[in-house]
Amino acid sequence: MATTMITTLDRSSRAAARGLSDISIRNLFIIPTVLFLIVFNIFPLIYSLGYSFTDFRASTNAPANFVGLQNYRDLLNDPYVWSNFAITAKYVIISVAGQLLVGFGVAMLLNRDIPMKGLLTTLLLLPMMLSMAVVGLFWKLLYDPSFGIINYALGLGTFEWLSDPKMALYAVALTDIWMWSPFVMLLSLAGLSAVPKHLYEAAAIDRAGPFYTFFRITLPLVAPILMIAVIFRTMEAFKTFDLAYILTSQPTAELISIRLYKMAFQEWQTGRSCALAYIVLIMVLAITNIYVKYLNKVKER
Repeated sequence: MATTMITTLDRSSRAAARGLSDISIRNLFIIPTVLFLIVFNIFPLIYSLGYSFTDFRASTNAPANFVGLQNYRDLLNDPYVWSNFAITAKYVIISVAGQLLVGFGVAMLLNRDIPMKGLLTTLLLLPMMLSMAVVGLFWKLLYDPSFGIINYALGLGTFEWLSDPKMALYAVALTDIWMWSPFVMLLSLAGLSAVPKHLYEAAAIDRAGPFYTFFRITLPLVAPILMIAVIFRTMEAFKTFDLAYILTSQPTAELISIRLYKMAFQEWQTGRSCALAYIVLIMVLAITNIYVKYLNKVKER
């Protein structure tokens, strides 16, 4: 009966009156979505891939000349580009590790019966609901050497976080940790709530200590959820642009996405910037593939 209800139209419905079949109704929902994806996702990808093999510049009317793999060779032999990749890798490690530690730690604290737990969880989720531009401007005021509250709270005087070459990248990473730790917290809470309670009860009967319980029960069962959080946050951190662009202009905090922006819209090397975008895409896909393989191994344990 359930199958009949799903595959057969109600004869009194408007769709049946208009003579629409199940397949027609399905196509009415699917085809616009597929067309949207083709126009706004797949077509630009293919179009930019073609430009990556040319010397095209969007600032001129000169025709694009085919140069083959020259753009890719120049980029892979450019030490400045590799320096941007090194800065980005450092930023990703600091940011994702910080989000994992803070988010999972807060989730562990919330995974118990506490007063106003729902309200507290909602308030902690607010940072990730804000716009990147708003967060960047907000933290730029907090880092201000003259009236920023961070220097006042830490007693650092007029220390310039965003102008200091050694601290600029850490300041951006700290802002990203503040903004996206709630995302890791939310996934961690979902994983912690799914851990069977009888395992903790059995551990308590066996007089297992808190460290044994954490490393033998909690962490192994929550590890797949944490890996999913790491995958999502690594991909997003690798593509971070607006936060770093708003906060600082220090070369030591110039992520690969900022280098890509400058190459495309300030230097107008359109063809070369398309090639750099595909190099970044390939790297992100490779890193994600490694994470997914490790995630599958974790699930098999």
